[in-house]
Amino acid sequence: QVQLAESGGGSVQPGGSLKLSCVASGGYFAAYDMAWYRHVPEKERELVAQILSSGTINYIDDVKGRFTISKDNAASTVYLQMNSLKPEDTAVYYCNFKRWFGEYWGQGTQVTVSE
Repeated sequence: QVQLAESGGGSVQPGGSLKLSCVASGGYFAAYDMAWYRHVPEKERELVAQILSSGTINYIDDVKGRFTISKDNAASTVYLQMNSLKPEDTAVYYCNFKRWFGEYWGQGTQVTVSE
């Protein structure tokens, strides 16, 4: 059983930066495909960035060049560095760990971008 705990959300002005962290406990960290999703009310949860166990990294077009996903296997932590934030980045951000037998979600952390 894997437990995930996100942190790092908050309120920033447009153009600002935040760094989200997701600490995992349990399981073999390096074997998981990891991702950050975001959700706003009345919309489906959206994949933002993923870092696969192979090391492959993918981003949605909207965040390319602004967001960076990374991980620290020794610390069992995956990060999302978010720069040049826009109001449309406002959402609850969730980390997700996935393997062939299932997936796990964190509780979410709110990111609000406004003047």
